[in-house]
Parts: sequence; C-alpha cells; structure tokens
Amino acid sequence: MLFSLNELAFLALATTACAHQGDSCNEKTAPTQIRLAYAGTNGMSVSWNTNQQLQRPTVTFGSSEHRLSRSASSETSITYESSSTWNNHVTLTDLAPDTKYFYMPMCGNQTYSFTTARKVGSPEPYKFAMVGDMGTFGPDGLSTTVGKGAANPLQPGAMTTIQSLNSLKSSYDFIWHVGDIAYADAWLKEEKGGYITPLNTSDNGAVYDRILNDFYNEVEEISSDTPYMVSPGNHEANCDNGSNLTICVAGQTNFTGFRAHWNMPSAQSGGLENFWYSFDHGMVHYVQFNTETDFPNAPDLPGGSANEDAGPFAPNGTQLEWLKRDLASVDREKTPWIIAAGHRPWYMSSQPGCTDCQAAFEPLLLKYGVDLVLSGHVHYYDRQAAVENGTTQEITNNPTAPWYITNGAGGHYDGLDTPDPTLAPTSRKVVVEYGWSLFTVHNCTHLTTEFIASGNGSVLDTATLVKHRKCCWE
Repeated sequence: MLFSLNELAFLALATTACAHQGDSCNEKTAPTQIRLAYAGTNGMSVSWNTNQQLQRPTVTFGSSEHRLSRSASSETSITYESSSTWNNHVTLTDLAPDTKYFYMPMCGNQTYSFTTARKVGSPEPYKFAMVGDMGTFGPDGLSTTVGKGAANPLQPGAMTTIQSLNSLKSSYDFIWHVGDIAYADAWLKEEKGGYITPLNTSDNGAVYDRILNDFYNEVEEISSDTPYMVSPGNHEANCDNGSNLTICVAGQTNFTGFRAHWNMPSAQSGGLENFWYSFDHGMVHYVQFNTETDFPNAPDLPGGSANEDAGPFAPNGTQLEWLKRDLASVDREKTPWIIAAGHRPWYMSSQPGCTDCQAAFEPLLLKYGVDLVLSGHVHYYDRQAAVENGTTQEITNNPTAPWYITNGAGGHYDGLDTPDPTLAPTSRKVVVEYGWSLFTVHNCTHLTTEFIASGNGSVLDTATLVKHRKCCWE
C-alpha cells in the first residue's frame, strides 16, 4: 500500500504518541469513551478511557485531517479502586476561536474533530442543548420493558434521548448535562425488581462499573465531537441510590467516578474540579454551581436531607465565595447573558423544591442579574416564570429576576415522575415526556427554549425570554 507524504506524517505522529507510553499500542491502550469539554477561552479538553494505564497520555491534533502537526500530553492516566478502566485527560491550548480542529488520542486508529468555543462577545446567534437525569438505554437501563418499581417504558420504535441528541447534534454547539449521569447507582433497585439478574450485592461493584461504562460508550458518538459539559447530581454521589446499605465498595462513594471521569474548566475559571466552574461562549457567560455539597445544609453532606456522606470538597464557604466573585467579574457588554445551572431546583410545579439550595444561591443570582437558571432532578419538563423570592415576572416583559427551567426528562430506568395536576403559581408549562431542551441565543435581547420530544423529534413547548437592553455591537 502506498501513502502520500501527508499520510506518512500522520502515521508517524500516531506512532510517536504510542511510543511515549513505552509500550506498543494494543487492545488495552485503545481509546474508548472519548469526550470533549471546553477549557477556557482558547482550549479544549480531550478525555478518553483505556483498559491500561498510559504513562504519558498524548493527543495529536491540527487544522487538517491528514496533518495532525501538533501534540499535547498529560502526566499519566488516573483510576480508582473498583474501576475497570483508566481515565486520560489532555488539554489542548492556544486554539483559535470558532475553528474546526482534527485530533486523535494516543493509540487511536481514526481521527475526530471539534469546533472551539465562539469568540467571547461574538454577536453571532447559536444553539446549545441541555439534558438532565439521563442514564443508559438498553439491557442495563431504560428500555421497552421495566422491572418492579419502575414505570413509563420506552415506546417500541421510539428514539432514545441519546439517539435524538445525536441525530440533531449538527444544530447545537455543545451539550450541558445538568446532573444525574448514567444512573449506575440504580443497579440495586434494578436487581431487586428482577430487571437485572441475578441479585448479587457482593460482586465488588462490577454491575455499577458496567453501567457507567455502558453510558459513556453510548454517548461517545456525541461527546467525541461535541463538548459535553456536566454538573454533579445526587446519583453521582454513591453506588446504591442513597440506600446507605454499606455495600458500596471502595471507589464507588463520594462522587469518585464523577471526579475521575470528567475534566471541566475549573482550573481556567478558578472553580473546583467538576463541581463548580464557568466558561464563556459568544454572548453568554455560563456558570455551573453545585447543589449537592459545599454550602450550608447541602443535601448530600453528612446529616443533610439526602445524607450521602459526600464532601465537603473545600473549606467552608468556598463555593459561594467563588460564585460571588465569578458573577461580579462578568463583563455584561461582552457577554450580556448569564446562564447558570445546578442540579436541584427550588421552584417546581408540584413538589417541595430544594429550599436550602434557594437560601444559598438565589440571593447571588438575583444580585448579579442572572438571566436563566437550568436544573434537573425532577423527571419531567417544568418551565417556570421568572421568579424573585416566590413572586413571578413574565419573561416577555424584561424581567429582572432569573427565568427557571427544569428538565429532568432525559430518561433512566425509573422512568418519569407524575406531577400534581394543579400547577404551582410560578409554573407555566409541564410536559411528561422523555426529551431534552434546545436553546437559541438570538442576540443580546432574545433567547428561546424548545422542548424536544426524544421519541420523534417534535417540539412540545417553546418560549422566548425578552430583555430590554442595547447590544454593545449595534
């Protein structure tokens, strides 16, 4: 077989990347579960898993598919007890904004591509996707059948949310998964319900680990070319769905898998690990806060309402001080929109929300003029009004309070929740259907949401937030 000079250079770079680990490439070093995340203004994090530790994980990349002329590396792979794989994280820097790049992780046999974040302050309209509470689909997750204790199976022939997101991924720039990722901690309930057999509570965490890998493999077709930003949710905290049965093996408590698997831009934004961070993209400043730990009476702290015995991960007050500094530093002429996300909502249609979350975060969101707050946790779609301390404002009339949208309808083994038929005064639209949200940032004054039904791609709700302000680029 004959190769062009460009192809030979490409093959040489791939071979060099493997040589960095000191061993030849093999099945155990082949990259799987490839995923991207924004890494500051001019960076992209490339993460992947292997079945063997790499001493110097390396990514080759460039502006041409056949000329990956640059490379970046990190020190070594990381793992944790009871994990069957190793996590590799490499950050690519000094990239041009809104530019397509091609890349290959060490020991890979194909190239992938991504497009970097839009230039901060760019007035060009764009879309982003949001999903919450989404687990794996198929034998270890949501399917057309359910076991005891679950409901709302998939309809035969319907697309899953992952399939729906993948089919429309060319329409949005990135995905924001606002907590509850994979639902590996549902394994015990699935076994007790006869969905996964046999019932085995002493398998050293093998089923939990398998479900995590199922999910990361399923989303790879999206996450390998589309940045996949994440939030901590309560189902990342522990291996046993909060049952506190002391059956979780080492490595399957205290958000360990979540901390190891992802690489969010906390270093670039002064945040902490994958728990709280921010990033800019075009006209918007995006803020991820943590509703699970690290604030007064947080649910997953020991003694909290969820009592997951998780965290804290920083000295007392660190998260709220960071959030205050981050919001205060936003240049509203460059990024007129601020969109924030946290897993647990406090404004909901029919059940008590996270009042401790509200006490911690709402004052800061109000003080610094956050425009939109996204959450999951509740397993249906619930669009609220703009709300200030329980008082509503209409979103079409220049609200001064944040607009709240909850969408935890991504889908997982337990199915969907049943809301109270009488909506709360703050609620404007509830949909009980598997789906995800597509947002369009039109300009500095108009921002639209659409709720997309995963099964057939239809739009089941739409609304537009209108702000009365002058765009600095006009």
